[in-house]
Amino acid sequence: MKRTNRNFRIGCHIVLILVSLIILIPFLLLLSSSFTEEQTLIAKGYSILPREISLEAYRYLFGGAGNIVRAYGITFLVTAIGTSAGLLMTVLLAYALSVKDLPFRKLISFLVFFTMLFNGGLIPTYMMYTNVFHIKNTLAALIVPSLMVNAFFVIIARSFFETNIPKEVVEAGRIDGCGEIRIFFKVVMPMSLPIMATIGLMIGLGYWNNWTNGLYYITDKNLFSVQQLLTEMVKNMQALQSGELAGMDPSTVQNLPSTSLRMATAVVSVIPVMLIYPIFQKYFVKGIAVGAVKG
Repeated sequence: MKRTNRNFRIGCHIVLILVSLIILIPFLLLLSSSFTEEQTLIAKGYSILPREISLEAYRYLFGGAGNIVRAYGITFLVTAIGTSAGLLMTVLLAYALSVKDLPFRKLISFLVFFTMLFNGGLIPTYMMYTNVFHIKNTLAALIVPSLMVNAFFVIIARSFFETNIPKEVVEAGRIDGCGEIRIFFKVVMPMSLPIMATIGLMIGLGYWNNWTNGLYYITDKNLFSVQQLLTEMVKNMQALQSGELAGMDPSTVQNLPSTSLRMATAVVSVIPVMLIYPIFQKYFVKGIAVGAVKG
């Protein structure tokens, strides 16, 4: 039996190592390519280690340092506000749906689930936000369109509340004279850190990686998020290479770091997420396991 367990553990470690390499190698190629000289990258392809180191892609990215610093500031602000508001709305709705005697509970649950299948469409949504709410070229344009509650997150959180919050604790709070709001913030929330961290991380990633809201609603370059600014830089580089800008020296155009720039933009956008993710990792795994499997 011990030998079987040992072989099983060795097999698991081998599988995990292979999976880790499958995940790690593409990122190493991405990182290496962002530091590789453009012509070398075109002639010899990608490699784990850069053959000829060049910082041209990063010089192009950070050439207007003020712009990218401002874009990072806007992205951090939008992510912080959007994640906080979205998480609060999600867990409040999920907790309400976890209460068995909530009036119209089945109807509300159906309406939440319905949003997973259907939405209003892009054109009506755009017209509503621009003509009714007038959020174009405001920070609200980067927050509000993504603030709608995600039904999947609500279902996960509801399952967590139903299976992991002891009913006796909630009842004790009611006996002590606490209202539902106080029970939620003083009793339920401290016991729900795993699922809140999990949902908060996923909402935050959605805000951090989102560039479509900026594409639809932002034309003022002072309000560009980092994702939109990086996309704009790549577009400008493609315009230079395609000859759309007259008067460019052909040799200069040929040496522009087009491929390495795309790699550098990916590196710049993913590094903050890589730094934050380890902090929430233990909550993320626990929250997904308890909220989804037990539900």
